[in-house]
Amino acid sequence: MKNRKYIFVVGGVMSGVGKGITTSAIGAILQARGFNVTALKIDPYINVDAGTMNPTEHGEVFVLDDGDETDQDMGNYERFLNITLSRNNYMTTGRVYESVIHRERNLEYNGKCVQVVPHIPLEVLDRIEKASNKVKSDITVVEIGGTVGEYENILFLEAIRLLKIKKPEDVITVMVSYLPIPSKIGEMKTKPTQHAVRTLNGTGIQPDFIIARSETFLDKRRKEKIAMFCNVPERYVISAPDIESIYEVPINFERDDLSRLILKKLGLSYKKTDLKKWYNLVENIKNPKGKVKIGIVGKYFGTGDFVLSDAYISVIEAVRHACYKNKVKPEIDWINSESFEKEPEKLEELKNYDGVIIPGGFGSRGIEGKIKVIEFLRTNKIPFFGLCYGMQLAVVEYARNILGLKDANTTEIDRKTKNPVIDIIPEQKKNLEDKNYGATMRLGAYPAVLKKGTIAQEAYGKNKISERHRHRWEVNPEYISKLEKAGLIFSGISPDRKLMEITELPKNIHPFFLGVQFHPEFKSNPIDSHPLFFEFVKASYARNKK
Repeated sequence: MKNRKYIFVVGGVMSGVGKGITTSAIGAILQARGFNVTALKIDPYINVDAGTMNPTEHGEVFVLDDGDETDQDMGNYERFLNITLSRNNYMTTGRVYESVIHRERNLEYNGKCVQVVPHIPLEVLDRIEKASNKVKSDITVVEIGGTVGEYENILFLEAIRLLKIKKPEDVITVMVSYLPIPSKIGEMKTKPTQHAVRTLNGTGIQPDFIIARSETFLDKRRKEKIAMFCNVPERYVISAPDIESIYEVPINFERDDLSRLILKKLGLSYKKTDLKKWYNLVENIKNPKGKVKIGIVGKYFGTGDFVLSDAYISVIEAVRHACYKNKVKPEIDWINSESFEKEPEKLEELKNYDGVIIPGGFGSRGIEGKIKVIEFLRTNKIPFFGLCYGMQLAVVEYARNILGLKDANTTEIDRKTKNPVIDIIPEQKKNLEDKNYGATMRLGAYPAVLKKGTIAQEAYGKNKISERHRHRWEVNPEYISKLEKAGLIFSGISPDRKLMEITELPKNIHPFFLGVQFHPEFKSNPIDSHPLFFEFVKASYARNKK
């Protein structure tokens, strides 16, 4: 292709209305037309990466194969596009400034005065080009974090303007805006979107498309008003109503012929679209043969008076993917682990669930509650899936209640425990001593060898896997033989046999009791569920039918 094309997705009115899903869905419908698509996220934070951000404020930290700690929208891109992204596809304000300052210190600007404009926007464009070149993309879709009018993302908008000047035929801008329907008025309002577009115009950018998010479909009158006052052709105003599943979005966009309109605007010829896999997926979602009730026991749920499910968004989506493949409807409940510490009698309520997940996390809050939950699930033969910290706590629980080591613990919680069944990786000790926290954990994809005949090996259908990690603590090698003699199986081990990656109980002891040191949720996608989540949901559905 002679000229690479760029689509920038910006937000108007308010955050959290679906820029990431819009970016992902645009990529998916262009993929369905036969184009090679990649996606980038630009975060306006000064943080160099998302690794040090509080999950109850920012949402989940999504880890890539190369170990980069990124925004949760990177997970959406990988899930929708079924591609593996790299650190080239993610940038923050902090990362961009860090790079420019580093280059200035190395005299790479040849003694010029280094200025916010143009050097910061030019660095942004260099990074976009680098990511595009790496995968030889036909079309690159770039999401700009935040909303127009915020001081934080002005330099990223300036980058769009500069690229548009340089390549006017190769760049389009999509604004995702919200049209509220105030309950006391009962009418969909376009005025906030009009103001957002005018603010974007003030940066020198005119949106080519407006994705109109709202509770319901836009009527013709609303489309006409947006077209008139926002200087966008009516057919380029795309209705994006609230829907049951985000995986319907590509199909909804194509109802308004969005991919054809985008390609026409970019001057690209196109093939007939192939959305068969998306239609099949939506069919499974809308016509389940049964249901499963899954509990997620965590501590990153509360944000004021509201529940923030974004802290575990990849876990939630992986459960949904597995349910869709099993053709069952997921019912997911959030369970605060601290409640079991204050009221142990609440453990009996877990019998109402078909399966329970204990996801990753850090710190001591709610940990004893999680250990009580694991014991209850084990003794009552309720399907249990532990992720990262969830696996570590399963080992602690087993050591306490089966080996009889009542003070067994992880040194993350109790540095002085006499039975540190979970201990810090030796190379991580200096990082903690030096208070070197950012991007210093065991991060990214690592291989593991599976033991034949185990749940894990049969689920994957192969003997060697690669999964993504984000942790500092591991199963202490000094306790492995004792745990194995007591019946715990380490079914996944690092190739050098030093690190325990998967632990489980045999099926004749428990229908599904399995923990993993890694984060399988990061490699699940809606078309092809992750094998371990699939087996967990399968076991949970079997309990439901009983």
